[in-house]
Order: sequence, then C-alpha cells, then structure tokens
Amino acid sequence: MYAIVEIAGQQFKVAKDQKVFVHRLEEKEGAKVSFDKVLLLDDGKITIGAPVIENAVVTAKVLGHLKGDKVIVFKKKRRKGFKKKNGHRQYLSEIQIEGISTKAPAKKAAAKTEESKAEEKVAAKKVAPAKKTATKEAKAPAKKAAPKKAAPKAASKPAAKKPAAKKEESPKK
Repeated sequence: MYAIVEIAGQQFKVAKDQKVFVHRLEEKEGAKVSFDKVLLLDDGKITIGAPVIENAVVTAKVLGHLKGDKVIVFKKKRRKGFKKKNGHRQYLSEIQIEGISTKAPAKKAAAKTEESKAEEKVAAKKVAPAKKTATKEAKAPAKKAAPKKAAPKAASKPAAKKPAAKKEESPKK
C-alpha cells in the first residue's frame, strides 16, 4: 500500500514505515503530524483524487530537524571577468510514515465544528463596532491664524560684475 501525498508544497510517494526528508516543518521533534492532501492511493486498487481524495489521511512522526548537503551555485561569464560563488544548505525535517488511512479521524471533524462556532461568535461581536470618543483637541475650537505681513523687500541691486582678469601673452620664440 502506498500513497502520493503533498507535504510542504512537494509531492512524495510514501509507504508505511518509510523515512522521508521534507522541507522544515514547524512541529517539534517527536510530534505526530497528519497530511490530508492525498493525491493518489493504492491499496489493491488505485484511487485518484480530483484534486485530492476526501477522507484520506497520511499520519507521520517527526524524527528530527537537520540541514541538507551544501549546494554550490557558481556563475561565470566568459571573457568578462565575472565570477560569483554562492552556497546554500536547505533546512529539512525527517519524518517517518506511521500509517495511511482512508477515513478521516473523528477528532479532526469535531475540532473543525468547535472552531467554526468560535469564529461565528467573534463575527457577531464585530458587527456592532463601538464609537470612538472625541479627543480634547477635536473639542477645542480651532484658532484662526492671523495672516502674516510680508516684510518689505530691500531694493536689490544687481551685483557689480568684476572685470575678468586678462591673460598676458608671452612672446613666441
């Protein structure tokens, strides 16, 4: 029995008790996670989802968090003297597949109904927003500023031009 499941944006072919390296998950080491985006399921007969199979869940346990191998990225443009070297190590999580089931757990459905009820209560409270009280600045009458008188402009005289310095020509020999 195997399944093709989407984990952290990538698709993996998984089977029970298989260890898989995936992009870093937020769960702590030893935590159990479940993935409900099952795209294909093979349990004697092949079931293909459109786009996912409903009520199919893959459960796994996080074994640890680590970094992948270093990848070197080297760029060069010939005859231009351009070289750029860059490295990267991907953050990964190692998970072990514990089981593949075609029935969704009842706890998940119950949790969704409780969350939806809580969201409805929050939405009902947001319907009637409270009015904001006016500040002291808004209550005080605005004072009108008196127009400023323009200072009389001094009669500006054009700057006197200085005579340009004359270059003395040296006699040519």
